[in-house]
Amino acid sequence: MTSIKEQAAISRLLSFLQEWDNAGKVSRSHILDKFIETNQGKTAPELEQEFSQGASLFLIRLTTWLRITYMTGCCLEKLLKSIGIFLSAVSSNRYLREFLEVGGVLTLLEILGLEKITEEAKKESVKLLQVIANSGRKYKELICESYGVRSTAEFLAKSQSEETQEEVQVLLDSLVHGNPKYQNQVYKGLIALLPCVSPKAQQLSLQTLRTAQPIIRTTHPCIVDCVLKVLGTMHLEVQYEAIELIKDLVGYDVRQALLKGLVALLIPSVKETSKLQAKILNEPSILQLTPSLPTFLQQAAAAKAIGVLVRNDISIAEELLYLRVVHGLMAAMGNTDHSNSQRLASLTLECFVQMFPMVAEHVRRCMGEELYQLFLSNAEDLYMKIDSIQADILAANKVNVTRALRQLGSCYSMNTFCGSRDSAHMAYITQFQKEDVESNE
Repeated sequence: MTSIKEQAAISRLLSFLQEWDNAGKVSRSHILDKFIETNQGKTAPELEQEFSQGASLFLIRLTTWLRITYMTGCCLEKLLKSIGIFLSAVSSNRYLREFLEVGGVLTLLEILGLEKITEEAKKESVKLLQVIANSGRKYKELICESYGVRSTAEFLAKSQSEETQEEVQVLLDSLVHGNPKYQNQVYKGLIALLPCVSPKAQQLSLQTLRTAQPIIRTTHPCIVDCVLKVLGTMHLEVQYEAIELIKDLVGYDVRQALLKGLVALLIPSVKETSKLQAKILNEPSILQLTPSLPTFLQQAAAAKAIGVLVRNDISIAEELLYLRVVHGLMAAMGNTDHSNSQRLASLTLECFVQMFPMVAEHVRRCMGEELYQLFLSNAEDLYMKIDSIQADILAANKVNVTRALRQLGSCYSMNTFCGSRDSAHMAYITQFQKEDVESNE
């Protein structure tokens, strides 16, 4: 037989459940407010005590109302917060199981795709998916099997709230860890996000890719093109993340393709540069952005990325020499349509000149003594001091360090990287003098 105290508790529970069943939308909203206020942070045993061992009876009512009303958005944010109290409670495995049995994951994912639902409600839905994903590998797999990666990735790209987008990033990061069956699916979803128009989504995707890449170990073939295209962004925080990812990717099998791609961006194609025409709107004070701007942004970012890479690893600098990076950097220095390209290319070229005597001689010979001395005195400000003729000389340069490297063979490279720069320099000067004599003859 139950005690009088237990009977009173059961009576209170039945009264509460009856109140919920008979309540309208407004009354239920008040009930949810009170429930959230009094039960936030409670453990599963504490919830059971609060509901006289019948907490599941209230959870069932919440999930039922969720399935009926989620498309309308009625009290959705409060409803999801209330369910979250159950799912996030310590020792809440039973509640989690009950929620999933009624299709909770699919409902939460569908909420993300509904246009009429508020951002706050969608954020609460993402938080519940985080709780489910953090409950173990089988729950991560359930989310992925329910097309969760696609739904969350699309929502990340479309969301207008940076705070909500950051919550989605946390979810995707959780799905890529401890989920070997579907980690590649998450990885591909992150790559697919890179071309989206949301700068915040691009930034968060790049950050998560940096975390995911060591877990995946191999690279996807399209990641190089996607990351290089992101360099055309006007948002410096996105560009920073892209360059950080490039620094990581040079340690994988896409290294050669990545370096070739960066060098190629230094010289925009004729097709791209021919688009550069000043377009003035009706108001003469307003300048319309040209289609070539992303191309020049890519050029500047590529010069910056190359500079970052060669400062970190001299072996990358040597590889880039064989890809005619000096020619590309000097061409970018002559791009008078984009001063940032000139400045960043000049700074990166300065690194190569300081590292390799051979490069210094080629650059000096191409620039001429006057321009070369200007370059050495202040590479960063060179673009402000050169005239149109000097800019044309840089843009049309024919510098080919690769050919000289092949003529000298590996001895130059070994001397340079072993620290014997003087002997390497003398070997190159001798070769250079021979070429001058032969050309005079």
